[in-house]
Amino acid sequence: MSMTQVRSETAIEAPSARTVDMKLEVVVIPVADVDRAKRFYSDLGWRLDADFATDDDWRAIQFTPPGSGCSVIFGRNVTAAAPGSARGLYLVVSDIEAAREELLRRGVEISEVFHGADDVRAGADEPYVFGRLRISGPDPEHRTYRSCASFNDPDGNGWLLQEVTARLPGRVDADGTTFTSSTELAAALRRAATAHGEHEKLIGHHDEEWPDWYAEYMVREQAGKELPS
Repeated sequence: MSMTQVRSETAIEAPSARTVDMKLEVVVIPVADVDRAKRFYSDLGWRLDADFATDDDWRAIQFTPPGSGCSVIFGRNVTAAAPGSARGLYLVVSDIEAAREELLRRGVEISEVFHGADDVRAGADEPYVFGRLRISGPDPEHRTYRSCASFNDPDGNGWLLQEVTARLPGRVDADGTTFTSSTELAAALRRAATAHGEHEKLIGHHDEEWPDWYAEYMVREQAGKELPS
């Protein structure tokens, strides 16, 4: 067994321990026309946090998507990357159709909703996390992480909407449940309402304790735990 294998297996098997928080808060994207990019991201409805310039040689602009803990920065002389070379920038949404419709209303050219072909990684389409074969329409089983839509900014930097309705285990802090917007909370409530309807069919009567059931469902869903039946 190589030392690389030992280190890899040790890292996997070692118990998790609390470490220093390292929050990803900024992604730098390369653009050619700073003012054009500023208009585009402003038209998306993203929050303008900063527009700093020291002279004609340097300028930095920061935008934050709604509900996001991470911002994007672009400008003049802030990155050596070629304009438009940033790809696979994921925007996680709880309702892919609603998110796409909003971007269309804002004048964004965005793809139809698509999903991947399960484990098929070949194909001529632009690659993304589930492969290179994009099938039109949302995931037939409406599985979390599976339905996407894509768009580019004026420079060609590639963005991907990804619908996430339930996190896989270990993806979030199980001790904290948060919703970053009223839209996200409403979507979670609708999913809980649908599931609770099935729960009442199962028990055969109206559930007087439905608020507790809703709360338990929403907390478990966000933490990636087994959902109540």
